Amino acid sequence: MTQKILHQHTIQNKDAICDWYSNKIKDISFPIYSSYDIRDSGYKVTNVDANIYPAGFNNICPVDQENLPELFQKYLKAHYPQNFKKILLITEEHTQNPYYLDNIDTIMSVLRESGYEVKAAFPSHLENNLILESAKGKKVEIWGGAIGSAIWQEFKPDLVISNNDFSISHEEWGHQVQVPLNPPRELGWYQRKKSRYFKHYNQLVEEFSKIAQLDPFTMRVETEIFENFDINSEVSRNALADQVSGFLKSLEKSYGERGIDQKPFVFVKNNSGTYGLAVIKVSDPEEIKEWSYKSRKKMKAAKGGREVEEVIIQEGIPSVIQAGAATAEPVIYMVGCELGGGFLRTHAEKDPTESLNSPGALYKKLCMSDLLIKPEQCPMENVYGWTAKLGLLAIGLEAQEMKVNFQGFLNASCGGRAP
Repeated sequence: MTQKILHQHTIQNKDAICDWYSNKIKDISFPIYSSYDIRDSGYKVTNVDANIYPAGFNNICPVDQENLPELFQKYLKAHYPQNFKKILLITEEHTQNPYYLDNIDTIMSVLRESGYEVKAAFPSHLENNLILESAKGKKVEIWGGAIGSAIWQEFKPDLVISNNDFSISHEEWGHQVQVPLNPPRELGWYQRKKSRYFKHYNQLVEEFSKIAQLDPFTMRVETEIFENFDINSEVSRNALADQVSGFLKSLEKSYGERGIDQKPFVFVKNNSGTYGLAVIKVSDPEEIKEWSYKSRKKMKAAKGGREVEEVIIQEGIPSVIQAGAATAEPVIYMVGCELGGGFLRTHAEKDPTESLNSPGALYKKLCMSDLLIKPEQCPMENVYGWTAKLGLLAIGLEAQEMKVNFQGFLNASCGGRAP
């Protein structure tokens, strides 16, 4: 199993890998939190999605949640010289999603335990504050976050943390925010590209694999961009099918050279999308030419009502992970440059080749804090943890390429060796 090999190599080369990671991280700016969807096929373990504004903190292993206040405080004190006291959490405008409100309640509780005053707001005007109830019955107060509103005049936050992924740019609002905003709005999905992220991720895999003495194939996820996508154009769909055909042949050759009998498949994904929207599995290029009205509608749907104008073709990674009788995949959370927690996303109605980020998913325990006890005995946590850390470095390099400014952020070492 690849997981076992990766674990052995990272443990054997631990000092060199940790030094490499520490040297990389100290020269880049990186967000206060992030999360990573990881797939383990038995022949490959890789990162297939990265979220800079993650929801789902309420699903993190309870032991990991207990460690989160210290990690948040550590990040803020290391990277901001100001003596922050008040934090405004900008949220998605999900008034009808009680599970998302559990996530917001968890983040706010963690920040309060870290020693900060915290309030939540939409990046828009509200006539009156909203009192919303989460799935667990917690009351969450949401303020109007328009510039000049009461939250700015009375609460006067020192820092804004965003849990809104800015699929809509909120440009006017963002330009008026006068205090540090982390993660920056400019990393939002209104301009972020998956293709850019995976370019950096795969480059980092090459560097990491050299130090760990591994075949980079075991951690790469092959990804190509398809520009000028028009779901309503037969010419565009045919061109996409042709590119997918070449991509599948390349994967088939690579698998054959390594004795892997998995039939290759791909996912076609919106290059600037989230929430599992505009994602379709393709096993045969002819499927694209024959997409039904339902499939075309799915590939047209993007958060915030935006058109899908660009897609990526990404290697499909089947999952060998099971939780009971359900297919599962790990999701790992970072707080700054450190592992913050995780869980297994499971779906009893999906097979190992399908996307699990869809309605009906359930969440099972996976504790990254176990790594602190004895990393040699935690192969799953160790391997998935390093995959997430490569993802964080990729986000930092992605932000550099985009020339995104982390206002008020001071670069610093990660603070101690990683497990």
